[in-house]
Amino acid sequence: MTKGPFRADHVGSFLRPKELMGAREKRKNGDISAEDLTEVEDRLIRVVVEKQEATGLKSITDGDFRRTSWSGDFLTAIDGVEMSGLTSASASAPPKDTPLGGKVENWQPPTPITTKKLARPAGGIQRPSFEFLNSVTTKTAKVCIPSPSMLHFRGGRGGVDETAYPDMEEFFDDVSAVWKAEIMDLASMGCKYLQLDDTNLAYLCDTNMRQRVADLGEDPDQLPLLYARLINNAIADRPDDMAITVHLCRGNSLSRGHAEGGYEPVAEKMFNEVKIDGFFLEYDSERAGDFQPLRFVPKGLKIVLGIVTSKFGELESTDDLKRRIDEASEFMPVDQMCLSPQCGFASHTGGNILEDDQQWAKLNMITELASEIWPDA
Repeated sequence: MTKGPFRADHVGSFLRPKELMGAREKRKNGDISAEDLTEVEDRLIRVVVEKQEATGLKSITDGDFRRTSWSGDFLTAIDGVEMSGLTSASASAPPKDTPLGGKVENWQPPTPITTKKLARPAGGIQRPSFEFLNSVTTKTAKVCIPSPSMLHFRGGRGGVDETAYPDMEEFFDDVSAVWKAEIMDLASMGCKYLQLDDTNLAYLCDTNMRQRVADLGEDPDQLPLLYARLINNAIADRPDDMAITVHLCRGNSLSRGHAEGGYEPVAEKMFNEVKIDGFFLEYDSERAGDFQPLRFVPKGLKIVLGIVTSKFGELESTDDLKRRIDEASEFMPVDQMCLSPQCGFASHTGGNILEDDQQWAKLNMITELASEIWPDA
């Protein structure tokens, strides 16, 4: 396969090296300059790129090494967006009374608030980081950004200033326009692989989350169609050789999650209305349900099965993974499948509770198993 998603793939983030976390803390305290921090980031990104290439992966990311979290840094870079609620420090605190791998109850996430008309910043958001990443790998440099749905799901109408946007349709148009400008700029720089991280489509599978959405005045049955429209408008003019995927998960913070429930409530609309090349689907635990929703996958759409967990370091049995792929094949062709962890290894600076060498062992296992199942991998 010459275009993403690849048979052996990954979601993007890696455990942050202690040196990187230390440098970011020094920068926060004013002890080093922005240039000093960039030098550390550049050097450590080169290392994580080499490690990815050594596993045999064809898609290469910068590990989110320039970010505090998978979504906050990108969203607040947009002019007109502020983050309300949890701080990055409190978001990294271990959830009380939640076992590893469990669901954090009564989760209150930070909420992006639109305070004025949206505008993409001059020079873009991901351009500098993509330019560097693309310069240090011979493989496909993959950019991961939050989905446009992130500016709506957590706050609904209440998260959008009514003076700036009395009409929500104008807001949705501007959201897609910001993402479209960013995506087309990346395409002009030679980006061939972009991933949109959309936890919200997975959260709409959770009964409690659906009620939360209803309490905001939104219809949980209609949101998948709205979010499909936002994504489709944002990617409408992408080049034919630029792969676009969407990643779904039910939360990934310090080896805990935030939602549960199978894909049935969103599967048919999601798979058939979002015009992309593939979906990365969380499937590493019972929280994600069974494979039956895959019966709605149309011909040509790739499904990257996240049956390897990023939440724990223990390696899965390859026999168990093959069995799960066989189970999934009852509902869709194996030829349309790929393999990956269910999420990144560090959705924010805190990361999941496993060791550095364990994340690489997982990826080595994935590439080896993919080569066995799909010899063209």
